[in-house]
Amino acid sequence: MDLTCAPVDYLVIGHVTHDILSDGTRVLGGTVSYASLTAVALGRAVGIVTSAAADADLAPLDTLATLVRHPSPSTTTFENVYVDGRREQYVYTPAAPLTPAAIPHPWHTTPIVHLGPIMRECDPALADFYAGRTFLGLTPQGWMRSSDARGHVFPTPWVEAEHLLPLASAVVLSIEDIGGNWDLAAQFARQTHVLVVTCGWDGGTLFLDGQPLPFPAVPVTQVDPTGAGDIFATAFFIALASGARPMAATSFAACLAARSVTRVGLASTPQPHEVATCRLEL
Repeated sequence: MDLTCAPVDYLVIGHVTHDILSDGTRVLGGTVSYASLTAVALGRAVGIVTSAAADADLAPLDTLATLVRHPSPSTTTFENVYVDGRREQYVYTPAAPLTPAAIPHPWHTTPIVHLGPIMRECDPALADFYAGRTFLGLTPQGWMRSSDARGHVFPTPWVEAEHLLPLASAVVLSIEDIGGNWDLAAQFARQTHVLVVTCGWDGGTLFLDGQPLPFPAVPVTQVDPTGAGDIFATAFFIALASGARPMAATSFAACLAARSVTRVGLASTPQPHEVATCRLEL
């Protein structure tokens, strides 16, 4: 680990992935990829803590963010299959897990920390480590996933929720992450100050201290929804940590996320003109 890392404004922790496309090619993905590039687009100095094999090409991230890659014999690989708008996922070769010991000392007090597990790779102790010392954003989908022997990903209860939700400054998850269970969403919302449940083209709901405030989606022609939730969460965390009112932060994030689905892969992260347009809605 490089203990000489310069301080950053936005730290995202989790696995980068190889995402297998329908034609068999592999592209860089994962919450840390979409979140870090979104934070860069929003003017933040970004740090990434991840784990991947030595042959994983992380140049698209390393040229824009400060990246700490911990060694692993493999890189987490996902395959997303969309059937009638519904995503089925498969995961292969998970990389090594991440714990508080993986964090360089200069990043112990980063102003915004985003824990973005994709397959239980982020030790929940990371939330304890950062709670109370920084803005802590959680996208907990990776704590609500498991896989079978074929690699098929399926929902699983978030067993750490009762402990982790009160530690978070804000939480963003999708209705897909909780299997459409709004009772569970309401239960989570009662345990944390700010929680957003996104619903794709149906918009979503912002919960403030348990009280639901629905918000609409921005109408666009969808090409690829991969990464939209990560882009939403990053924009939301940055806006909220910068002092925006929660509903204004939600509108800003929804605006950028909607535009992201009109492009494929990491090209979906925000463009300067989109940031300018969406800022007008704050």
